[in-house]
Amino acid sequence: MENSNLLLIYLAILLGLLSIAAFFVVRQVIKTRRIESTLSRLQSKLTKEKGTAQEYYELGSLLLDKKLYTQAVLYLQQALKQLGDDDSENAAVVHNALGYAYFAQEQYDLAIRNYKEALKITPAYVTALNNLGHSYERKQLMNQALEVYESALAAEPQNSTAKRRADSLRKRLVATSDKS
Repeated sequence: MENSNLLLIYLAILLGLLSIAAFFVVRQVIKTRRIESTLSRLQSKLTKEKGTAQEYYELGSLLLDKKLYTQAVLYLQQALKQLGDDDSENAAVVHNALGYAYFAQEQYDLAIRNYKEALKITPAYVTALNNLGHSYERKQLMNQALEVYESALAAEPQNSTAKRRADSLRKRLVATSDKS
């Protein structure tokens, strides 16, 4: 009797765990399908006709998520061309995404140029500041990187990325100056 109760409990637990796993798998499949459908729809539309800046940006962002950086750059550049002069806030976001696409391809100078464009439009754009700092780090421009991270912290004192990177850079710069 006791063994059969124990077996039922194990089976119930196993069934519960499998149900939870199935839920997450189905949810991920639905999400992936939705993304692929949107990607397909946008690619199809934008190859046939001119789209809006939002559509080009959305497609560029989806391609970034899929790590198709070269294609993403093309659509993000199109998004910038479609934006009007009065849409500067969105232009900053597109420049930041474009900077990320170049950064991912290790084209740090182009990434830096786009991050700076985003910051010219929106000076306290913390994500662009963090990204610019990271680009400077990759180019071994540690003083500039630290300066940018400190700007990010001035704009958003609780920014964990800027805090962590700035602390790390300060330690490295002190260690370097101690060796001299």
